[in-house]
Amino acid sequence: MAAPMNNVDEIRDRVILGEFGIKNVHTTDYPGNYPGYDDTWDFEKFKKTFRIDIVNSDENTLEFDMIGIDAAIANAFRRILLAEVPTMAIEKAFIYNNTSIIQDEILSHRLGLVPIKADPRLFEYRNSEDQEGTEIDTIQLQLKVKCTRNPRAPKDSSDHKELYLNHMVYSGDIKWLPVGNQADVFADAKIGPVHGDILLAQLRPGQELDIVMHCVKGIGKDHAKFSPVATASYRLLPEITLLQTIEGEQAERLKRCFSPGVIELENVNGRKVAKVVNSRLDTCSREVLRHDDLKNLVKLGRVRDHFIFSVESTGILPPDVLVTEAINVLISKCQKFLTELDTTEMD
Repeated sequence: MAAPMNNVDEIRDRVILGEFGIKNVHTTDYPGNYPGYDDTWDFEKFKKTFRIDIVNSDENTLEFDMIGIDAAIANAFRRILLAEVPTMAIEKAFIYNNTSIIQDEILSHRLGLVPIKADPRLFEYRNSEDQEGTEIDTIQLQLKVKCTRNPRAPKDSSDHKELYLNHMVYSGDIKWLPVGNQADVFADAKIGPVHGDILLAQLRPGQELDIVMHCVKGIGKDHAKFSPVATASYRLLPEITLLQTIEGEQAERLKRCFSPGVIELENVNGRKVAKVVNSRLDTCSREVLRHDDLKNLVKLGRVRDHFIFSVESTGILPPDVLVTEAINVLISKCQKFLTELDTTEMD
């Protein structure tokens, strides 16, 4: 069992999950609010308490802990990931031929949402007045597919997979058309859709698509297609405190009240005793509070300044690169704000 916290520390550092509500949801550790506590912001103190721990990382997902910051900063970081880290996406579709049953507008919208594998850091923002684009701000793609009958199909077949050729149009059919010197500059980049199995349209013999697309650099704040993440979220670290020893049948019920791996049973002198093993896995369902004989034996909370971040990339850039770019955006915002303050003071 964890050592009990005094009431002031609990209000400052923990969010408490009760049976009928949640307490201590607001940040209260600002200067002068608590006698005996020095809450003035100090950079050296921040450097000692702030840290980032990488928990899990693979090709498209990243889970890490951000510890020692306020919720406002954590949420700003999340919003930047969603809406202000730039990517390349299809902005214009020049449809020269579309005899499929899908309207031009619907097809253009579907094309725009296809993630494009291209490093936005290597491109510039396109001038809104520029209709053509150049090799430094535009990627040109082409989708040209025509459906025909399969001359080798069995005569008695009714399977469209055997009867027709090119009847399913996928994102993998989109080809890159280098502009200017792009073929040399991006020779190893493999520019194109991130996933080749996104279904765009279905065709029948005689129907065809002939489309040229322009990809430009943009941010999710302008359109969701530019968002580099499938999801970016955070939650506070759960904290489960057993107020007294729980054993026997009560311990088994307590274990079932939480997510698998949160509570385990230990054998102590032949008795099954409940122990908190990994509170991080808890979903904070508060199921235990429905049991009258258990709800006063357990205290549920969350650590106020411990954020568990989950970032899932669309595949355009690795998640660790997205996090780094989001930090750079936040730094530039802070620098801009400080510049504005200095300008105001001079005026």
